[in-house]
Amino acid sequence: MSSRFIFITGGVVSGIGKGISASCVAALLEARGLRVHMVKMDPYINVDPGTMNPLEHGEVFVTADGAETDMDLGHYERFTHARMTRLHNFTTGQIYDAVIEKERRGRYLGTTVQVIPHVTNEIKERIVKCALGADVCIVEVGGTIGDIESLPFLEAIRQLRNDLGRDHTLYIHVTLIPYLKFADELKTKPTQHSVKELLSIGIQPDLLICRTEKELQPETRRKLALFCNLKEESVIQAIDATHVYQIPLLFHAEKLDERIVESLKLDTKGPDLSSWEALNQKLMGASKQLKLGLVGKYVSLKESYKSLTEAIVHAGIANSCKVEIVYLDPEDLEKMKMDELNQKFDSVQAVIVPGGFGGRGVEGKIRAIQWAREKEIPFLGICLGMQLAAIEFARHRCGIAGADSEEFNPQSSDLVIHYLEGQSDSLRKGGTMRLGAYPCSLLAGSKVADIYKKNSIEERHRHRLEFNNAYAGELEKYGMKIVGRLTEKNLVEIIELENHPFFIGTQFHPEFLSKPFEPHPLFVGLIEAGLAFRAHEV
Repeated sequence: MSSRFIFITGGVVSGIGKGISASCVAALLEARGLRVHMVKMDPYINVDPGTMNPLEHGEVFVTADGAETDMDLGHYERFTHARMTRLHNFTTGQIYDAVIEKERRGRYLGTTVQVIPHVTNEIKERIVKCALGADVCIVEVGGTIGDIESLPFLEAIRQLRNDLGRDHTLYIHVTLIPYLKFADELKTKPTQHSVKELLSIGIQPDLLICRTEKELQPETRRKLALFCNLKEESVIQAIDATHVYQIPLLFHAEKLDERIVESLKLDTKGPDLSSWEALNQKLMGASKQLKLGLVGKYVSLKESYKSLTEAIVHAGIANSCKVEIVYLDPEDLEKMKMDELNQKFDSVQAVIVPGGFGGRGVEGKIRAIQWAREKEIPFLGICLGMQLAAIEFARHRCGIAGADSEEFNPQSSDLVIHYLEGQSDSLRKGGTMRLGAYPCSLLAGSKVADIYKKNSIEERHRHRLEFNNAYAGELEKYGMKIVGRLTEKNLVEIIELENHPFFIGTQFHPEFLSKPFEPHPLFVGLIEAGLAFRAHEV
């Protein structure tokens, strides 16, 4: 069976939930036994999101092969068995860069290079390449209908219907049906205009996924169908859910997967959703509660830590626990007196200091780490969080008062964290970090080896700075053990503290590998330790 293609667009407002919708569609098709590949096309001119501010763009998700990609690829991996690579996320910047490079090499035989056909052909070639080996390839178009930046991508998917045929292509438009409280009415006009915009460039949606906070009444569905040139059964309600892992079941109740299978003439078995049903039962039936403090400089935009917050949810499910994340701004912590700091942290039973860049809020994070270490609160430091844990320990336990990182204080005489050769003077910022999956050997008998239940792991990285091995002996003398290394390059990957219930720092980002059905063991262990601490508190 040749590959089918589902193209997902979004309208009315940005952040409508195309990535979650695409992921849930993929999950339903996988439940029917189909092989699904996924692609995200982003209309911005950046080559990738690696140099973009998380407060503007959200999280940067890192693939195993070292690509810095859109956060939606994290959704794809969490909801499905699809393995994302650098091929599965491309931007306007990448497309134009490739086209210009081909022109410079004379690939276009002296013709005038234009958006149509050269740019659109480049887009189509990449989409088709990503579909190899798949029954269905789901292609999400970033941005909102009406944005000028996304026009080449929309033209490319319009052409693909002509190239591949109607039976092999399906257009899904995700849109918002706003509710006007004063009128007690759902309004369809924004969706009508969004579909009209699509029609103006030659795309007729086959299905509408309608985001709504109120149930769609039959008359509303009929109106949408009439004005958007659809059958009523092609109008799919996407009502606000309690949590994202409920959405595949809600979509199935709306017969979304059935409509897709019929439209694409797919020969499939009925869906087996028993694992999703069991997951939701665990989520809804969690009997324990825990508050976890997340100390990050990007807390004003929760999407900046999407993989991390989802990994915490997964670990909560594994522990039959509902975890409440308490977002703590490290700049606020820097200004607090000790009694204020204690009061702030007394309500949490575990602490995470995640990755980040730059010196803003660093001293607040160090205060949080010191508090977790001295009060024996379960702690997990990720990337920068691990580096600051080493600095905090060097300063306050080993007596190295000037301990610092070359990133913040290059003049320090005690650079516990430093750049590797060639990293500090790199003029190129994009794609120059240690990126992607690297192996790590664990110290036998360590806490992390016990948590992982193995002595060798592979985790994903995104950083420039490393632990300075010159300080390893001093830190270990006072009880901080190096328990994970990239042996080939003798790089420190994991530290842990002796005589502490759970104090672990990782140079890598474990959150990128966590899935609802396969929660990451480090987060499971952290929540388990937090529950034990809470029981001891009581």
